[in-house]
Amino acid sequence: MARQPEGVVRPPGETVAEAQRLLDAGMPFHAHEVFEDAWKSGPPEDAVLWRALAQLAVGLTHAARGNAVGGARLLRRGAASLAEVERAYGMDLPGLVRWAGELAHRVEDGAAVDAAREAPELGGGGL
Repeated sequence: MARQPEGVVRPPGETVAEAQRLLDAGMPFHAHEVFEDAWKSGPPEDAVLWRALAQLAVGLTHAARGNAVGGARLLRRGAASLAEVERAYGMDLPGLVRWAGELAHRVEDGAAVDAAREAPELGGGGL
């Protein structure tokens, strides 16, 4: 599938909804691009949030492609950054941190990863 268009500016709620749609469809790299747009075009105070979510999405991409080391590293890096974020736009950040840690551990133990089945639920009510 073609890459997501780059440089699309979306409000936070649309960013979360589009990324969730892509994650659910088993397209975490495309979700990563949506988060990257938010990271680069949004307010600086939100950059850590969107960058961390992009890292989770690309970590899932690597894990699904069999790159256990890179996948686990990015999942943990993104989770560590999310743990420092305060503004969540209705997302379940503690749940995402747990999801990333659990998936990183399973990937390191040799688990095969299906990106669609492993897609996290971002949460996003109240955006």
